[in-house]
Amino acid sequence: MSGEPGAAPVPPAPAGSGPRRVLVTGTSGMLGRAVAQLLFDRGYTVRTLQRGAVEAPWESVQGSVVDPDVAAQAVAGMDAVVHLAAKVSFTGDWDDFVATNIVGTRQLITAAQREGLRDFVFVSSPSVAHFGSSIVGAQAGTADPDRARGHYARSKAAAEEIALAEDSPAFRVTAIRPHIVWGPGDTQLVERVVERARAGRLPLLDGGRALIDTTYVDNAAEAIVRGLERMDHAHGQALVVTNGEPRPVGELIAGICSAAGVPAPGYSVPGWLARGAGSVIEKAWTAAGTRGWVHDEPPMTRFLAEQLSTAHWFDQRHTQAVLDWTPSVSLDQGLERLAEYYRNR
Repeated sequence: MSGEPGAAPVPPAPAGSGPRRVLVTGTSGMLGRAVAQLLFDRGYTVRTLQRGAVEAPWESVQGSVVDPDVAAQAVAGMDAVVHLAAKVSFTGDWDDFVATNIVGTRQLITAAQREGLRDFVFVSSPSVAHFGSSIVGAQAGTADPDRARGHYARSKAAAEEIALAEDSPAFRVTAIRPHIVWGPGDTQLVERVVERARAGRLPLLDGGRALIDTTYVDNAAEAIVRGLERMDHAHGQALVVTNGEPRPVGELIAGICSAAGVPAPGYSVPGWLARGAGSVIEKAWTAAGTRGWVHDEPPMTRFLAEQLSTAHWFDQRHTQAVLDWTPSVSLDQGLERLAEYYRNR
């Protein structure tokens, strides 16, 4: 991504594709900002939609995708949508996930179809097809709201179903599922790891042996943009995106801690114990939060315990063939960039 220390030059859009007008939602988050910036750098006309005000060189609409008037305003005059806006949390009321992730997606699709847009990239998550057991060298499974774990995954699975059901030659839809996206400025994974490690509250589960895939943010952004540029090949499909470098979760966490200059976790707890404790903590945390007592994420949930103690890595051959894409930043290079980010803070 341009502007980041050590970043490679941004390649131009493929010959013959021409400039296009693209709406990107959810640009208050790290990945949404990266996607908007990459599109802008490649010569696309970019408009963004997010809840808060932003400073950017492109046009911006402030509001929620749940509001039909805001959705209509955001898609007006556009050619395509990259939809990242979502409620991302380990806990919370189901109705809140439904409103943003399901109703918001349906609202945006309806607005895009009425405006005559042709392409819609829905940014999803591999969790929509993760049902608690190990994933070893798999491709993208089928999203299943009934079997997905937790409110976020269930709501994203339902939203992905809604989006892909609208795929047609006149309105092309693809679902891109980047897996565990991280990088400088990440508040979802990196900052939580760093804060808890600094406070001595970050155990490894089962010794951190579970093999997992992750995705450096620049690679995730490039793959999403390629989904748009390769819509002829990608539409109607769900594609999992990763760095293609599965590593033990303990090794990845140690790398993040080293980059930030904090001690890596020094103790381990059994995964079965963490999963059981996570279920209890999640229920208590949610109950307290509904009364306004708690505003942050709980230290552990069953879903998080499963993610930290269960293998989940994916075969990337189909994804890379469809997108005509390979990751440009290795995990080690990403960790070097993360270390540089912390040195400069």
